[in-house]
Amino acid sequence: MSPGELYLQNNGLLLPKETHSFESLKFAQEFTFKDNDVLAVTFPKSGTIWMQEILPLVLNGGDLTPIETIPNWDRVPWLEEKRLALVVDQLPSPRALVTHFPYHVMPPSFHNSKAKAIYVMRNPKDVVVSSYYFSQMAGFLPDPGTFEEFVNDFLEGKVMFGKWTDHVKSWANTELGDRIMFLTYEDMVKDLPAALRRISDFLGRNLSEEVIEKIAEHCSFKSMKANKMSNFSLVPKVFMDSDRSPFLRKGVVGDWKNHFSPELLARFLSVIGKELETESFSLPWSLD
Repeated sequence: MSPGELYLQNNGLLLPKETHSFESLKFAQEFTFKDNDVLAVTFPKSGTIWMQEILPLVLNGGDLTPIETIPNWDRVPWLEEKRLALVVDQLPSPRALVTHFPYHVMPPSFHNSKAKAIYVMRNPKDVVVSSYYFSQMAGFLPDPGTFEEFVNDFLEGKVMFGKWTDHVKSWANTELGDRIMFLTYEDMVKDLPAALRRISDFLGRNLSEEVIEKIAEHCSFKSMKANKMSNFSLVPKVFMDSDRSPFLRKGVVGDWKNHFSPELLARFLSVIGKELETESFSLPWSLD
């Protein structure tokens, strides 16, 4: 099917119709954030599923029950998706949610609350590779074409949730102060226990080293890939075909090196660099 048949447009963003509706977006805008809510914010394919595994365990002190009994999309639901209205009343307090929304699309109640946000950023070179494979296996997304064609769409914002640079800029320039924490996917891969300590401290959980290590073990790529509540194997094949590409594919840093030609990489970096050149914030890693 064509992008027009698979996406709806809202606030200039392309959103998959399978998981989003104008009703779900209205529900999101009218959603009432509580002061103790925790929101993980990502551009797609930047660590969202990882945070859906981590947050319940950090918030409940390492109790494995939710990750063993509740699918991740109901355990830590997306603010903007259809499922939220169905499960919101079942969420334990403090509630954990995720969103791909840019900052300017967030509902008024978020701004008026004390809810905390954790923004997870991933190197866009790996984001576009991961997005490419996800688009191949997701039946509710347009066929991505060749890798070069998909990179062009990515740079032009013709992918779900628009341009990566717009998303990063929107959250990097907020005035949330101590309500927001920035974390990179790369830091999580390099030293997950250290990332978990930062998350624990940010959320005021004061977890012991024993609990941190327990959470790190159960939130490893290997553990999540084997967990049917986390690996999306419960989703019908018509929507997500793991024969085309596994949902949890590699979970590594630097796979972009296996996909970009020198010419395509130069163009990619030029566009990203130009769109960020006037920003006062700096990226946590070199794009070169």
